[in-house]
Amino acid sequence: MIKLSLAIFTCLLYTHCANAQLPPKKIVVNGVTAHRGHSAAFPENTLASIQGGIDARADWVELDIFKTKDGKIVVCHDPSTGRVADKNLVIADATFEELSKLDMATDFRKRQGLTIAQCPIQRIPLLSDALAMIMKQKLTSLSIQPKTDIVADAIAIVRAAGAEKMVGFNDGNLKLMSDVKRIAPQIPVFWDRPANTDIDEDIRIAKQRGFEALIINYKGISPDMVRKVKNARLQVGVWTVNKREDMLALLKMGVERIYSDDPSLLIEVKRSLGNK
Repeated sequence: MIKLSLAIFTCLLYTHCANAQLPPKKIVVNGVTAHRGHSAAFPENTLASIQGGIDARADWVELDIFKTKDGKIVVCHDPSTGRVADKNLVIADATFEELSKLDMATDFRKRQGLTIAQCPIQRIPLLSDALAMIMKQKLTSLSIQPKTDIVADAIAIVRAAGAEKMVGFNDGNLKLMSDVKRIAPQIPVFWDRPANTDIDEDIRIAKQRGFEALIINYKGISPDMVRKVKNARLQVGVWTVNKREDMLALLKMGVERIYSDDPSLLIEVKRSLGNK
């Protein structure tokens, strides 16, 4: 009953912060990245989940992008919509108008046992919609994960919004992350790495390409890896961590950034350790 009530409350909570002038953004303040937004409490990669990450006061809200048939950049993790929506469309083969008719909260609502009244319909956002939401406040930035070769398109939208100081890019694709630095060197890159990665080679490449951080699958992280990355004057992060005990262990290991579906839980855990 408590879990259901929380889901109802968080799915209905969807408010915007007041407009504020934006200062330069530090890459790490509290080290919390809301993975696909606050996706434990809201339908992932929707405006509701993005606002949920902002309301949780995460450093960053991470989201994924694809390009539609008619050239729009939309927010979605998968190349098709079937896992989360009420209809399966391949994003590259669909127009934005077709995609905008889908209910992107369908799977979340079913998993949580909620009604539409409890968890309203969510439409697929444009990247520009997400940026507009981020630009209405000054604490939380947007980490953009391009799922295809659309870095130039995404950066053009970022520049049109005047949002360069409020964004970063993350992915494991070396070409795409290198494209970010080639097109917009001032935008930070968080390079995603697998659990079995060669950390010494990763550090060499990251330094060569001008990346700011290595984000490693948390199942492969070790104290030695954390030490090496920090000694190289790079930031060390992990993805994607949702259990309290794992969060505690990683924070005690010295990990600086943690991606989580539940940024509120992560902030609570950090506070239990005396961290802000």
